[in-house]
Amino acid sequence: MKHTNKEKIPELQLVRAMAIVAVIMVHATSYATVQLTDSSLYVVYNALNVLMKYGTPVFIALSSMVLFYNYKDRPMRRQLLIRFYKQRLLYILLPYFMFSLFYFVLSLMAGSSEPLNIAALAESFALKLATGKAYTHLYYIFIMMQFYLAFPLVLWMFQRYRYIPQWSIVMGLLVQWSFVIGNKFLFQVQNKGSWALSYMACYMLGAALGYYYPQLRTWFLMRKGERSFAGVLSWIGVWAVWLISATVHVYMWYESRIYGTSYNSLIFELMYNMYSLSSTLVLLQVSFSMYRRQHSFVIRKLERLGTLSFDVYLIHPFFLLLYRQFSPHIGSPQLIHMWYAGGFFFALLCSWLVVSVTTRFLPFAWILFGQLPGIRKSPFKQADCISSPETILSKG
Repeated sequence: MKHTNKEKIPELQLVRAMAIVAVIMVHATSYATVQLTDSSLYVVYNALNVLMKYGTPVFIALSSMVLFYNYKDRPMRRQLLIRFYKQRLLYILLPYFMFSLFYFVLSLMAGSSEPLNIAALAESFALKLATGKAYTHLYYIFIMMQFYLAFPLVLWMFQRYRYIPQWSIVMGLLVQWSFVIGNKFLFQVQNKGSWALSYMACYMLGAALGYYYPQLRTWFLMRKGERSFAGVLSWIGVWAVWLISATVHVYMWYESRIYGTSYNSLIFELMYNMYSLSSTLVLLQVSFSMYRRQHSFVIRKLERLGTLSFDVYLIHPFFLLLYRQFSPHIGSPQLIHMWYAGGFFFALLCSWLVVSVTTRFLPFAWILFGQLPGIRKSPFKQADCISSPETILSKG
């Protein structure tokens, strides 16, 4: 197979921007879903918290999409395999290690119950590092490490057996639901959401999107004169699944949180799975539509946010934690809502600003934030970098 330079897909940066906004919104509203159950606006907090949970599965699907788009015509021989893992070691695992250490120390300073013994602390940190538990949001990188380990094998299967890409989404659903049902009735895995099998359908959806992107581009663009009846009908179906699953999922969480209504966990899983998969497609279509106005101020800023989304993801919990340390005693309901809204904007804007300044002026910023446009000093020559960005969040 001869490797050719791939056309970049700039629309993906808009999807990443929407996904990182969703992640921050979920974290910013988490306290409100517990503390404001008597508020007249609780239905809004619940809806925001549930609807924005598309962030993690969308990031997984995008990362998979970029990987398979870039590598589908490239045999994973020894040299390429070494480069593949070397890049992830330096630009993903190294920042992961640095931020795991940062949050571990931060937890100690905040009064963690960790034993004050160097050997015990080192053992505790090593365990949390190996399982993505140094802080609540780092489980995502633990999931992606599992997918990166499996990627060469999955790619080889895609290249070796031509029927597999056609059935990849179905196969992803079968694997994921075998794990989900098995975990419910046959075995119990701790922290099920930290295992890649819980997101296999999203990963394989991304694989199919990347593998067939040249054929799917017209379907996403939906330009006048290029719309087919089948294409329009399929998009109606996607949006219908998205709206129905979103509505049911929000309703179930509301009933559960307010009235303690109990639902079968498999129904929750099904609604979230349907919502996650359809959200990926809906956000892609929206991003392709938005990018037609790529020169507008909002689109340019969103594109930049998408580029920095991996780094914003890593650091935003720190600013949210900092903001909550100065929680005032507010009696007015209106001011309480403003305070919660302020947490979202504080975490988003401070993270964005710090990452932008750091990556622009700090020579070794890649140690903390991986490889980014504008970072000139890195262990790789430009020719070694892949044609499309490839970090977990900001580069796929």
